[in-house]
Amino acid sequence: MALSEHFASEDLHPIDIVEHLAEHHDWEFDRIGEDQIAMAVEGQWRTYSITLAWSDHDDMLRIVCTFEMEPPLDRMGVLHEGLNAINDQCWAGSFSYWGKEQLMVFKYGLLLSRDTVASADQIDRMITLAVANAERYYPAFQLMCWTDKTPDQALQIAIAEAYGRA
Repeated sequence: MALSEHFASEDLHPIDIVEHLAEHHDWEFDRIGEDQIAMAVEGQWRTYSITLAWSDHDDMLRIVCTFEMEPPLDRMGVLHEGLNAINDQCWAGSFSYWGKEQLMVFKYGLLLSRDTVASADQIDRMITLAVANAERYYPAFQLMCWTDKTPDQALQIAIAEAYGRA
């Protein structure tokens, strides 16, 4: 049964749907408020902190997926160059680095029309997309920050590694 079929008869708030998905997947979560939830999702490389927030004003469900990263100061230029290259490859969402918090961040927003409700399948796909992108590019970020690899070299190595495991 598709996730959307499970919720089809209910008119739920998007964050209520996220809460049900977190329970379904056995993810740790904390309902921060009516319009926001935070959870931890285990990946291959690390555990990702994911926050989803609903904005009535914008009719948007926004996801922010973060993981800690403390790159050496002398590699920050390489990291920013790599972020640009990676964001060119992302069809949906984008990465940024929050230096003060020392977090790598993947952000994406699902913009809905008035009176349109996000389905459980769409929301699950958003979470899957965020984690998949974090997993895909995590090795490249590590190579850019902790080796002498250029962004292009780091991306080639990281992507080739992923293809080799498939």
